[in-house]
Amino acid sequence: MESLKEFLSFSFEITDKIHVDVRTVLFIIFVILVTSILLKLIKKLVYRKLSEDDKGKFKAIFTFLQYFIYVIVLIIALESSGIEVGVLLAGSAALLVGIGLGLQTLFQDIISGIFILLDKTLAVNDIVEVDEKVGKIIEIRLRTTRAVTIDDKVLIIPNHKFLTQSLFNWTQNGAQTTEGVEVGVAYGSDVELVRQILVDVAKNHPKILQTPEPRVLFLDFGDSALQFKLLFNINNSYTHLQIKSDLRFEIDKKFRIHNITIPFPQRDVHIIKPG
Repeated sequence: MESLKEFLSFSFEITDKIHVDVRTVLFIIFVILVTSILLKLIKKLVYRKLSEDDKGKFKAIFTFLQYFIYVIVLIIALESSGIEVGVLLAGSAALLVGIGLGLQTLFQDIISGIFILLDKTLAVNDIVEVDEKVGKIIEIRLRTTRAVTIDDKVLIIPNHKFLTQSLFNWTQNGAQTTEGVEVGVAYGSDVELVRQILVDVAKNHPKILQTPEPRVLFLDFGDSALQFKLLFNINNSYTHLQIKSDLRFEIDKKFRIHNITIPFPQRDVHIIKPG
């Protein structure tokens, strides 16, 4: 028994003013284990009552709160054991300042991630545009958001970008979006025929919605061409580049059949001979 008491009383010297004995270490380990068990129990009970959409959000936020609770419990345990945490922190002030500056962006990302999850700025499968890059959201984490670009590259976005920069969410108002293809035809072309060809090409594409119907705008009398824009609706913006490519191929084919010319910029050059 005496040997056990001696073992439990054996202390480690951290600083001149702070000593930690084995009893304190075992007490801290016990408190951490109890806290861990309680947190897992709370997580399990709450997780059961959440919908599938909210489970991912709760998991991410709970992970952050879990680390915060561990820190609080550790401080309380140290204070209860007679260790002055304030003295320990004061002795490490310079180190903590350096760590704080290094972790500033990390905490900014974490807080931004919590706001994103709570206010539903983003959701999985949303199509977003950030820094002129377009991608489909596949995972929202506490620090970063992952998206897959149109060319199948994984785009990892720090969460603070969504709060500090402009974000275009193509699908937040619904999966249906309006897209467009512009084309110019030569002066003297039958504009009604051009409109009919453009509408027919769009209607015959299997991925373009028929309601609302495709429509054509006569944009302008350009320098070298009559400018038109074909507008159409799709329910998967992620495929818009392929659909536009298909339409351009078909428009070029139909224009060739009907002898409608797509002009290139032209300039008249007048040569003036000196008199």
